[in-house]
Amino acid sequence: MTTSSKATLIGFGAVILWSSIVGLIKEVTHSFGPLFGSALMYSIAFLFLLSTIGWVPLRKFPRKYLIWGGLLMVSYELCLSLSIAYSQNSKQAIEIGMVNYLWPSFTLVSTILFTDRKSSWLIFPGIALSMLGIVWVLGGDAGFNPAQMLHNISINPLSYGLAFLGACLWSAYCVATIKISKGTNGITFFFMLTAVILWIKYLLTGENTIPLVSVSSVLYLILVAAAMGFGYAAWNIGIIKGNVTILTGASYLIPIFSSALSSALLATALGFSFWQGSSMVCAGSILCWLSTKTSKKTLKQPV
Repeated sequence: MTTSSKATLIGFGAVILWSSIVGLIKEVTHSFGPLFGSALMYSIAFLFLLSTIGWVPLRKFPRKYLIWGGLLMVSYELCLSLSIAYSQNSKQAIEIGMVNYLWPSFTLVSTILFTDRKSSWLIFPGIALSMLGIVWVLGGDAGFNPAQMLHNISINPLSYGLAFLGACLWSAYCVATIKISKGTNGITFFFMLTAVILWIKYLLTGENTIPLVSVSSVLYLILVAAAMGFGYAAWNIGIIKGNVTILTGASYLIPIFSSALSSALLATALGFSFWQGSSMVCAGSILCWLSTKTSKKTLKQPV
């Protein structure tokens, strides 16, 4: 096996790791509480990142990247973890994770609007198909049902709103990284900041959840932290030494991979309409990617 093939395989491992995050976050926050569980996750993930990517002295980062990149990245991670943590049941957690997976389409639109990257007309059906997929997923068993979608959102507007905001924030972070990072990677520092903010929020709010500590809950905690920490490390190896085209295409299938893993992990059956909607989200993302395929600049951001 060539070095490129090995790196591509490692990068594909990152796709699988990230696909497991939604189900694992739900399990951890169910056992340890939304804030306490999230704080534990990011603290351990920070340690994993420290051992893989390492620590870069802050003086080596552009100031703008530290400020704006940090603000966007930390805000995104807070939205991701808390949107799932505050979900009311397993099915809702999976739906909320699907809303977060609007980020590939949003990211490509943002790079077209705010960088010199060009696109073809395929960007428009791509965005439309991604949004239609979300409406389909949130419509429940009825499929395309805007009224049912709005009803489902009204049951837990905080979680759905945080997931949608997170997708917007991640796309903004990707664009900011391209423009102001100057090739630096602040993920280790940003995860540390996320953990600190979650611990402060936990201490200030006095979350009353009694942790349900067991062997399985501790195992899930270690797994989700590893998926976050090792996922970023594996992705960096993949995009630097592997086949970026294959990895980019695989990353756009994460909504389907994530739904399948979350469904198995959370023991939650998903109806046919859900799989139709998730396939639309994937197809829309791929159309958006194809619309920029002729661009000379390649976006190499982790998922």
